[in-house]
Amino acid sequence: MTRPKGERLRQWLRALRNYLIFFLTMCFVITCCMLLFLNTLSRTMGLELARPDVEAAAKITFLNVVLLSLACTLIDWLRRRWMVDRPVKIILNAAQQIMAGDFSVRVPPFGAMEAGDGFGEIAACMNRMAQELSGTETLRNDFIANVSHELKTPLAVMQNYGTLLQQPALPEQTRVEYARAVTDAARRLADMVSNILKLNKLENQTVYPDTQTYDLGEQLCECLLTFEDAWEKKNLDIRTDLAEEVKVTADPELLRLVWNNLFSNAVKFTEPGGSVSLSLQTEGEWAVVQVTDTGCGIPKEVGAHIFEKFYQGDTSHAAQGNGLGLALVRRVIDIVGGEISVTSQVGRGSTFTVKIRKGEAG
Repeated sequence: MTRPKGERLRQWLRALRNYLIFFLTMCFVITCCMLLFLNTLSRTMGLELARPDVEAAAKITFLNVVLLSLACTLIDWLRRRWMVDRPVKIILNAAQQIMAGDFSVRVPPFGAMEAGDGFGEIAACMNRMAQELSGTETLRNDFIANVSHELKTPLAVMQNYGTLLQQPALPEQTRVEYARAVTDAARRLADMVSNILKLNKLENQTVYPDTQTYDLGEQLCECLLTFEDAWEKKNLDIRTDLAEEVKVTADPELLRLVWNNLFSNAVKFTEPGGSVSLSLQTEGEWAVVQVTDTGCGIPKEVGAHIFEKFYQGDTSHAAQGNGLGLALVRRVIDIVGGEISVTSQVGRGSTFTVKIRKGEAG
């Protein structure tokens, strides 16, 4: 990058100013030292210095001061050029590339001399920032692409069935089925938008937990009972093993999101006639909740991604969800300081284990 003439002139003037300051400082210091030396020499040895001798010594000293000032100024300029200006220029170039949207840029490691001035730490911070921005940009692009894809499906369903509903000779039963399809697509669209807003608030930390100490077993029962119609429709066997008087200190509304998503997935992925189990036990300072189903199970390669936004391991159930539920679950568990894990066997079912710290009376 070529510097403008005005900037180069300012640099030369700044260098000249620095030299003059350094020169005058050395003149003052050396003059004082010489005067002190001569006075001491005259007093102790009784020498009488002639004027020509003093003038000759002054000229030689002045010349030495000029040469020493030039040498020191040159050495300092070279030092700054290599140890300050060079790393600053490299960091500025990297910052400009990042500002232009190139998050792949990295500041190369400096030598021991430059790193010792703190530029090594600055470069490391710049590289971490670029890496984080690169990851954020990738997530943003993926999020936009996934949202666009997920929005198209229910909108296409609503558009197609809405067009079919306009046929005047359509039988009443068929009209009801088409209207139900439009309603289901609209519900799915509304749920997805609602989950996106919740996830955005959680990730941007605009939701502040309202912690309370309450009975976790009662909350689990209340959430499970909201799915009674769904499990009765599939004739599922519901088993519960809940320890009594297990209290936690957390935000009940946030944890309600966790239990509702886990119960919804367990019922959704369990075939008719299967079973869903819920247990609540204590392990030391933890309240441990396990939700087990006898559904299709999760392959190992899928299990590594199930907490990612919009990821759906079983596409056969895609019409019943939008891939945001477990992302919400993971974020809530992180906020409340808990832990979540999953174990699964393909064809035999899955178990989600959630650990929440017990409350004061737990």
